[in-house]
Amino acid sequence: MKNKKTTVGRVHSIQSLGALDGPGIRFVVFLQGCNLRCGCCHNPDTWDMAGGTDHTPAEIVEKASRYREYFGNEGGITVSGGEPLLQADFVKEIFELSHEEGINTCLDTSGSILNDKVKALLTVTDRVLLDLKYTSDADYLKYVGCSIERPFEFLSYLNEKNIPVTLRQVIIPTLNDNEENILKLKYIAKAHACVDKIELLPFRKICQVKYDKMGIDFPFADIPEASKEKVAELEKLL
Repeated sequence: MKNKKTTVGRVHSIQSLGALDGPGIRFVVFLQGCNLRCGCCHNPDTWDMAGGTDHTPAEIVEKASRYREYFGNEGGITVSGGEPLLQADFVKEIFELSHEEGINTCLDTSGSILNDKVKALLTVTDRVLLDLKYTSDADYLKYVGCSIERPFEFLSYLNEKNIPVTLRQVIIPTLNDNEENILKLKYIAKAHACVDKIELLPFRKICQVKYDKMGIDFPFADIPEASKEKVAELEKLL
């Protein structure tokens, strides 16, 4: 592995063998820092950019390489967050080194940032997991903190560059667990040829302990968790 890069990134945590963060078995790197404040956020401990620990791209890829035998044909490395686009240069170098090692790369993001550094990162990204949280601008502004136009712009760019995309959405009772939302999501996917998969994820509240420990309110504490049956019902609409 070439070791000429000197970028240092802030890493929240690492999961050596993840099965829910892209195709196959993944080495998942959760970065520190997030520009959004989603009501359903499961990782409030990633928000502050000052948290986490310092790592170099070479250190990350060296660790990931130890698990190569588990990756198979589809697995590889996934960088998530927080919001990894806040550290686009760092992620780009991780992905460049991963490709040198023959490791597949996957980016898990909200798609709320699109600038030259992010575009450079996308040139070495094999797949994007795009978290499209809602299908209305009003919900985005109220529960996320940005306009829906940001992820739409990001998705359009992915489509332009033919980068494979998995659209993901957390199903939150009373907010987006309805037919209208799912059909909109389906329409958005069909309008972008780069989208080859949609995943619906049930809203859970296991994060409550993190909010309690940090002494902050969990905005969606009073919303019930999504049932497997309801998510399965909505999946049929897709």
